[in-house]
Amino acid sequence: MEFNQPAGQNLFDQSRIVGKPMPRVEGPLKVSGHAKYAFERHDVVAGQLHGYPVVSTIAQGRITEIDTSAAESAPGFRGVVTALEIGEMPSPFAWNFAPLFGGDRVSHYHQAIAVVVAETFEQARAAAALVRVDYEVEEGNYDLEAAWERAREDRSEPVSRIGDFEGAFAAAEVTLDGEYRTPGHSHAMMEPHATIANWQDGKLTIWTATQMVDWIRQSLARTLEMDPENVRVDSPYIGGGFGAKLYLRADAVLAALAARKLAEPVKVALPRPMIMNNTTHRAATIQRIRIGADREGRITAIAHEAISNTLPSGRGETATAQTRAFYAGANRLIVHHTAVMHLPEANAMRAPGEASGLMALEIAMDEMAEKLEMDPVQFRIINDTQVDPESPDRPFSNRNFVQCLEHGAEVFGWAERNMTPGGRREGMWLIGHGAAGAYRGSPAMASGARIRLQPSGRLIVETDMTDIGTGSYTVIAQTAAEVMGLPVEAVDVVLGDSAFPVSAGSGGQWGGPSATAGVYAACVALRAEIATRLGVENADSLEFVDGHVRGNDLDRLLSEMAAEGEIISEDTITFGDFRRDHIVSTFGAHFVEVAVHALTGEMRVRRMLAVCDSGRILNPVTARSQVIGGMVMGVGAALMEEIAVDTHRGYFPAHDLAGYEVPVHADIPAQEVIFLDTLDPVSTPMKAKGVGELGLCGVAAAVANAAYNATGVRVRNYPMTLEKFIPGLPTA
Repeated sequence: MEFNQPAGQNLFDQSRIVGKPMPRVEGPLKVSGHAKYAFERHDVVAGQLHGYPVVSTIAQGRITEIDTSAAESAPGFRGVVTALEIGEMPSPFAWNFAPLFGGDRVSHYHQAIAVVVAETFEQARAAAALVRVDYEVEEGNYDLEAAWERAREDRSEPVSRIGDFEGAFAAAEVTLDGEYRTPGHSHAMMEPHATIANWQDGKLTIWTATQMVDWIRQSLARTLEMDPENVRVDSPYIGGGFGAKLYLRADAVLAALAARKLAEPVKVALPRPMIMNNTTHRAATIQRIRIGADREGRITAIAHEAISNTLPSGRGETATAQTRAFYAGANRLIVHHTAVMHLPEANAMRAPGEASGLMALEIAMDEMAEKLEMDPVQFRIINDTQVDPESPDRPFSNRNFVQCLEHGAEVFGWAERNMTPGGRREGMWLIGHGAAGAYRGSPAMASGARIRLQPSGRLIVETDMTDIGTGSYTVIAQTAAEVMGLPVEAVDVVLGDSAFPVSAGSGGQWGGPSATAGVYAACVALRAEIATRLGVENADSLEFVDGHVRGNDLDRLLSEMAAEGEIISEDTITFGDFRRDHIVSTFGAHFVEVAVHALTGEMRVRRMLAVCDSGRILNPVTARSQVIGGMVMGVGAALMEEIAVDTHRGYFPAHDLAGYEVPVHADIPAQEVIFLDTLDPVSTPMKAKGVGELGLCGVAAAVANAAYNATGVRVRNYPMTLEKFIPGLPTA
């Protein structure tokens, strides 16, 4: 099915199931421990051996020798694979910027250079510790501040230039010129990267944790130089990813190579201390934002320049992305620098680009509002736009940002907020309120599914779509049940196997809307097949409801149609070029109240509100979970999360969850989420858009703005730890 024009009235506009709150259909499996994650798949193949990675202890250089003799004498030792014996391997995917394994080059600290296999995990770990490695160490570049100084002199070609920014900025009645800094972040998902690999008759099966089944299948085949048809990937449950599991990682490569060499199944998990340096992270940024406006608050000039770290050929963190479309302004300048640095790979992390960019832009918008002596919410409203600021002939498909701001301000009680920075106090606590806008694109990707109608009347949905905790099982079941007129309890959803039709996968906020559209397409194909069997030319003349097929003087049980054997249909939704005539995006507004201790600078978030505009919400329960999870990540980004860099040795010293702090329950107050009742006919046939990344966008800036409102101390350097506030706090 091709989605090649805006959706008109359809069955989802009178839905009984889609859009209704429903608990996760796989929830009982997860809370009872019956949902098996990659490393727990003990029953998929017998005789699993354990592999333990050996990783580099330098950031740049060459391996001159790997001595495994001591490891080979260790108890339980079964085998070892080294990077030197394998040699350089093909790059697995266009967006894998770090070599995963093979050869003598070391590109970053904790790069995988060997895997030791033993009968137990403990034996493999002990043997791996006996491997001796010699290097030729080379100088590396690890200093983003130095790179920023160079970048400001290099006159990089702008990503976008509209009008005359310099002239308009110079002529503006009110101006702001500020620098902002965001550190690197770790995905810190609960489930580590893990894979079980097994070879049989030249074919490879891996049971792994991945967000994108087909990407991993294709990438692993390319890396091992084999036909993708001979690779099977199975990943039904994933314990979080946030972008870290979008692409092939070292655990899968190590497990596959070791299993091939030993001709026995091997499982490999990356220990937590290796994940932060071996896999990917959100790059640090330095951003300069300049805004010019007239006295009425209308932006006349806006420029956003940013730099972030990356390995060669990488993209870094595109922190300027949202500024191209979020606010109006005739004269615009966007510059994106990448600093080639020899740190572990910088790559996608939840809301890549917008998460970091809005941490800066939404502080700048508040600072500008203060200069204009305007309400910061009203300043944003005045500068709303319904068209692409860079191409005014291109409209937004559906944009309700102003409604998010206005409704959020009313519910939050914005009119009663603290009006004077540092002016409200409760005992020793300074009280502040902050707001920020949220913006995130809503792309769509082709997505397929297979539907099997059983003689019992049950429906089986098969797709390689993944569920990384987002609720894919549930919204897919709801979609199939809605289209086929069945209760959700009559639908079985099977996910994550590369033997199933290729789906959109989970990432980029495209997964939910794309995968459900693919299931809709497959169900439409099944309805057409049933119509044909009934001798009805137009399937749309039939009604599928309550387990019956009705219309054209017919009334048949759906189960009767498959009485002689299951009926199978398969289709893929594709998206036509008409979508490019619009900007398809999601919007939100975040409101936060904080308390800052007047003596210690300790900060407590007291209440949070998010108002979201994401088209049709497929399931308010799972969508809310996504948004509050993003809000928690935003608090972490604002107050505590930081991958600090050892600029001498080129690595992240805080590489576990003791040194890299994330929010805990005590850090998060009650959270309120409101979804606007909106539809976007350009997005998908279901008029739905993604929401999982929108919940993070803008949150950190809302916290930062609230902290300034509480204290009068403006911090532009995240995380906003207490030592950055103490010098400016009241003396009494």
